[in-house]
Amino acid sequence: MAAQRSSKNSASGANYRSTGSFEDDDLEGFAVACIREDGKWRCTPLAANALTNLRSAETQLRELRSSGAVFGLLDVDDEFFVVVRPAPSGTRLLISDATAAIDYDIAAEVLEKLNVDIPDIDPDELDDVEPWEEGDLGVLADLGLPEPVMSVIVAETDLYPDEQLGMIAQRLGFANEFGAVLDKLPR
Repeated sequence: MAAQRSSKNSASGANYRSTGSFEDDDLEGFAVACIREDGKWRCTPLAANALTNLRSAETQLRELRSSGAVFGLLDVDDEFFVVVRPAPSGTRLLISDATAAIDYDIAAEVLEKLNVDIPDIDPDELDDVEPWEEGDLGVLADLGLPEPVMSVIVAETDLYPDEQLGMIAQRLGFANEFGAVLDKLPR
């Protein structure tokens, strides 16, 4: 978020070791798949390239092949989050901070897929710009998170992305499952 933006640049150079930890200490965050089947939630980590490549995140989520809802929650570098929800009619997306597209390739990919131009902001002025979301605020409405509630969560720019994603998990009823996956991830 703008108030929390660091001086780090593009996240595209990070690599994951087979243990699931980042080799590049500059990129932090996580990517978690959330699946609802037969009235129960389960969460599983996605490979690290889901944080740097939108197509990879979409592919990993589609490969889960669930009869229920599947979506990804991505906390990219503790700067912004992305909700990725593949569907037969096309992937539904929400990014919490469109200005992140100036520094992060995956954010630029999200905006491109949404057919939204990358903001024309001088990188030196990013700290002075209030972040704004782009995409589908109703991406999880059918699961119990109405658009107005998502809007309030996204507007909480004083919170870090992992806290905002935790609010989403709590509201949808899978906070324990989500927390259990995060506890197992290297941080």
